[in-house]
Amino acid sequence: MSAAEETPLDHINTYSSPSELKITDIRFANIVGAPMPCILMKIFTNQGLVGYGEVRDGSSKTYALMLKSRLLGENPCQIDKLFRRIKQFGGHARQGGGVSGVEIALWDLAGKAYGVPVYQMLGGKFRDRIRMYADTDVHGRPTSQKMGQALRARMDLGYTFLKMDLGINQLLDQPGTLSAPLGFLEEMKALSGPTPPGLSAEQVRERRNRGYDINNIAHPFTHIHLTAKGFDALEQYVAEVRQIIGYEVPLAVDHFGHIGVDDAIKLARRLDPYNLAWLEDLIPWQMTAQYAKLTAASTTPICTGEDIYLKENFRPLLESGAVSIIHPDILTSGGVLENKKIGDMAQEFGVSMAVHMAESPIACLAAVHSVAATENFVALEFHSVDIPWWDDLIEGLPKPLVQNGYISVPDRPGLGIEGLNDDVIQEHLSPQVPGLWEATDAWDSEWSSDRLWS
Repeated sequence: MSAAEETPLDHINTYSSPSELKITDIRFANIVGAPMPCILMKIFTNQGLVGYGEVRDGSSKTYALMLKSRLLGENPCQIDKLFRRIKQFGGHARQGGGVSGVEIALWDLAGKAYGVPVYQMLGGKFRDRIRMYADTDVHGRPTSQKMGQALRARMDLGYTFLKMDLGINQLLDQPGTLSAPLGFLEEMKALSGPTPPGLSAEQVRERRNRGYDINNIAHPFTHIHLTAKGFDALEQYVAEVRQIIGYEVPLAVDHFGHIGVDDAIKLARRLDPYNLAWLEDLIPWQMTAQYAKLTAASTTPICTGEDIYLKENFRPLLESGAVSIIHPDILTSGGVLENKKIGDMAQEFGVSMAVHMAESPIACLAAVHSVAATENFVALEFHSVDIPWWDDLIEGLPKPLVQNGYISVPDRPGLGIEGLNDDVIQEHLSPQVPGLWEATDAWDSEWSSDRLWS
């Protein structure tokens, strides 16, 4: 065709007619080991476009399935309209996974329909690549030497921001480090894990009903305290890690265990000399006044937020000056746009935003687009450094996805994912939920009167 014969339509992507796009189906695949269990999602349309989403680890695809009948036949490009319709069915922590995962898939579809990356639909980007912070575990009983060496290895890979665990679980085998009602710590240790060895399910239920299930007791109500020896042990651990990795690299700390705010303050003061990036989730996020008390007593930044659903639920912490850094998870917070709104609101209060992420490349890339468009962003969590097949779940982007501690923001339409690798997904399907993209027709006609007003 000569230049004279060309028409404007020859230079326009016409494979999609966005105004006529309709949702036709939603299907799932449950995988394990990435590193957490992940529920991958596909939203299908009448034009062959497929949007990719994800339900947060530890959640259930039921939270997304119940939304299906409310989405069928709708135009996925009307993201805000559909989000306002379904957001009432989300909740804090893992209960927000259905709404958030669907919202991510809608952005992916809209970007594919219009031929633009998600970040551009959010107003453009503040950065071309996203700093990842490496959350780091060690096998077996953690020691400061093991942890320091593992963190040093992350630095050798190019990571410029690190995180590690530190808490009372490390002290359970050290006599004299913890104080609690007699017998409580022994029972707590025996009940650790989903099915403690040597105990039947009935015995586990009996013990938990006696009040020893620490996972379901909020921090102030366990009455577990660190002794002077316990504080010394945790401080020494951090000091020895710092000796290995140095003081220049930011190091955040998480998973302290269920201790009350007074012990949290004592621990924060002990750790002040070690130049930590933040102390994360020391107490439940709902306890705003206690967070304000903790922040006022510490010179180390205090951080929380991975279990908070929707922007308005971050506001009390920000208005109270209770946190230095907010830390939403895109699969709980409400998705791509809500996450950006949360960051923008935090910026008004002079607070930075890091983002929690221990999921598949789908949620990771959704977070990448969201934080690329958020000015006060610090770093995005990466928990899959040691998962060699993590990148292989998706197709169409460079591998490894994380290079020298950063992810380059994709310029491909939508999230940037060309497709999912069903062979890799098949290898890692959950034994409990082994189906791959099975039909979900049973949810097509689920109905209720959803109006929240009279």
